[in-house]
Amino acid sequence: MKKITSLLSIMALTAVFSTSALAQSAPATVNSANTTTTIVAPIGITTTTALNFGSFATLSTGGTLVMTPAAVRSSTGGVKLTSATGSPAAAAFAVSGEGAYAYTITLPTSALELTTVATGTGLKTMSVASFVSSIGTSGTLVSGSQAFTVGATLTVGLAQAVGTYVNSGGFAVTVNYN
Repeated sequence: MKKITSLLSIMALTAVFSTSALAQSAPATVNSANTTTTIVAPIGITTTTALNFGSFATLSTGGTLVMTPAAVRSSTGGVKLTSATGSPAAAAFAVSGEGAYAYTITLPTSALELTTVATGTGLKTMSVASFVSSIGTSGTLVSGSQAFTVGATLTVGLAQAVGTYVNSGGFAVTVNYN
């Protein structure tokens, strides 16, 4: 029994010392890294001019009136531009934010409805669609700001009622940093 106890003691001591020797042969290395972050100015957008297709006359055939981002009007079908054009204008926006950051522009992808309270007969709604920006779908701030314009296409229906058409809710233009 004494031999077995001695043998077990030797084996235990060998295991302890060999484990300690292995642990000491590969010393641990520690390093650290700094952590930083920067909060930038939030991006913002302001409407500076509303989209206004101006005045026009219509025949019974209907058609379209296009307002480009450069505020140039054109018409198709029975839509006839008049010399008393009202105040046609492309919508204008001012973007503000951080330095020279890049951003994306999201324009409406579905049609917007204009309505009238005219008491005459005929169709009392028109739709606006195909929104397009003067700078495409992205921009880069210059010293923290940039301006752009938006045009669209107005669809005029058959027998459109005479009157002033509005969409009091406007249309959404969204900007986000890249």
